[in-house]
Amino acid sequence: MSSLKTKIESLLFISNKPLAIKKLVDMTKSESAKVNEAVKELIAEYNQQDKGIQIAKIGSKVQMITASENSKFVKDFIKDETTGELTRPQLEALTIIAYRGPITKAELEQIRGVNCSLILRNLMIRGLIEEKHDKQKMSITYNITFDFLKFLGLTEQSHLPDYDKLSGDETLQKVLEQRKTEEEK
Repeated sequence: MSSLKTKIESLLFISNKPLAIKKLVDMTKSESAKVNEAVKELIAEYNQQDKGIQIAKIGSKVQMITASENSKFVKDFIKDETTGELTRPQLEALTIIAYRGPITKAELEQIRGVNCSLILRNLMIRGLIEEKHDKQKMSITYNITFDFLKFLGLTEQSHLPDYDKLSGDETLQKVLEQRKTEEEK
């Protein structure tokens, strides 16, 4: 069984934004004092000179960050990831999101037939898509950004070529409805 500290460490590792202590308390179903103590221990372990990853804390929020001495190295890596041509899988995913968005990761993967985690991450880093938390459905949906539209010289998502035809494609709709039916069973 995972300890509280390892659970928090995992959550900080996968999160792309700072996490509030309250959120960590809710997610780990633990007491606030225990979460705070585990965070202090993690900070002590990570924030050493020979570590490439550190944990920053501002107020009641914590986040894993890269060590400041590696900033140029990391910046160059991110620049390589966010510039240049989009790959064919990235273009496919972006097209689906543009015409079917907002769309969940599961729906996108159902349409494409492969895991899209890395593609979604890269498209978000590039500022072409954004995620939105739907608290009612308890899911995350993805949609294009204003930067995406601006890059294409469009003012509305519905101005994409053949938008009406492709956004309402019956084949895709049947696949998504079939998936929902299977999940409900």
